[in-house]
Amino acid sequence: MTSKRKHDAIDTDKANVLMVGTGEYTTGYVGGTAADSDKGAGVVALTMFDLRRRGKVSRVGMCGVNGKKFPGIRNHMQKNIGDVYKDMDLTCDTYPSDDTVDPKAYMNAISTYQPGDMAIIFTPDDTHYEIAMACIQQGMHVMVTKPIVQTLEHHKNLIQAAKEKNVLVAMEVHKRWDPFYADARDRARSQLGNFQYMYAYMSQPKHQLETFKAWAGKSSDISFYLNSHHIDFSEWTLEGIARPVRVTATPSTGVAQSKGMETEDSITLTVQWENFEGNTLGCAVYTSSWVAPKSDVHSQQRFFYMGTNGEINVDQAHRGMTVACDGKPFGSVNPLFMKYTPTNGMFSGQGSYGVKSFECFVDACREINAGKKCVQDFDDGSLATVGTTVQGTAILEAGRRSLDLDGMPMDIVYDDGGHVPVDIQPHVFGNSKK
Repeated sequence: MTSKRKHDAIDTDKANVLMVGTGEYTTGYVGGTAADSDKGAGVVALTMFDLRRRGKVSRVGMCGVNGKKFPGIRNHMQKNIGDVYKDMDLTCDTYPSDDTVDPKAYMNAISTYQPGDMAIIFTPDDTHYEIAMACIQQGMHVMVTKPIVQTLEHHKNLIQAAKEKNVLVAMEVHKRWDPFYADARDRARSQLGNFQYMYAYMSQPKHQLETFKAWAGKSSDISFYLNSHHIDFSEWTLEGIARPVRVTATPSTGVAQSKGMETEDSITLTVQWENFEGNTLGCAVYTSSWVAPKSDVHSQQRFFYMGTNGEINVDQAHRGMTVACDGKPFGSVNPLFMKYTPTNGMFSGQGSYGVKSFECFVDACREINAGKKCVQDFDDGSLATVGTTVQGTAILEAGRRSLDLDGMPMDIVYDDGGHVPVDIQPHVFGNSKK
């Protein structure tokens, strides 16, 4: 997009941002109170208000389904942002109106934005595609929380639409800005040789089933929600080195069902990867759960990676810092993700990777709008662009289809170049062709 495409009604050096979704990650507001997690003040809205304070963002909008929640959300943001940090302007256009419930309110909100503006989508997984496509058709740059979509078909459609509108579309995966994960990725690519084995585990406590009861087991599952993190790490790390060729999924059940929710407690995806050099094979095991007990962290997150020349262990949940306060549970904290504690009254979390993920996207869009860079320039960086994350979507869809077929292995079929998935098919036993 060149500067000629910008409209005259805005400051073209600043971003106009629409946040679609009003829940835990956007505002920290869940069920009428602060989320019982490590994100009580939210991430997206706080970051956008701080970017406005720093001159990178102008207009901020927020869209949900139930406008009756907005008075509580405003009070929550005032208490957790406005009263905590100096110089935070919390002005925010909200959709729908405070007395309205409208699942399609995003269409009205989008219509008030113009080409070159930005949308950040944090909504239930099954809504990502429809909302993202509407934003793209409006000429907006789009960032969608992981998983960007749930099917390979929808992913390919987004790629085509983004090309036609010449807009940047990306998936929000903040671990790409985590210095531990980024360094592990670079070491794996430069020092560890061909891929051999990876085990990744990520969990959240049982009360998250209540947080996500509106969609858990109905329109998405714990694999789409949590396994997507480490699957993206693998795709990012193994780009040009290996490709996923087969996925087999197995569940654990019981806890959610006892709460009247027909969904898996834990999902394990076993993924066969094929190295391009020598056509040798590697295996990755991704496990996610939302029935863990409460512990010293909100989310257990760790992985072991082994290549032909070495191995890496990363424990994302424990960074060597613990906090104990009267009246609060003992905790292992990670200010590398979000530093909520103010410095001299000011928000000082700009170096946190939870903030960097959004700020880098905003900066990229501003550079495109100013004609300094092209959309395609960002396919080679840390941003998880729609064109470079197709394998992850294929793995997740294949995992869901494997579960629905009682653990049937699913093969990922590729284009003639061998890098971009084009189809997912049940494995034919006795057929060694990948």
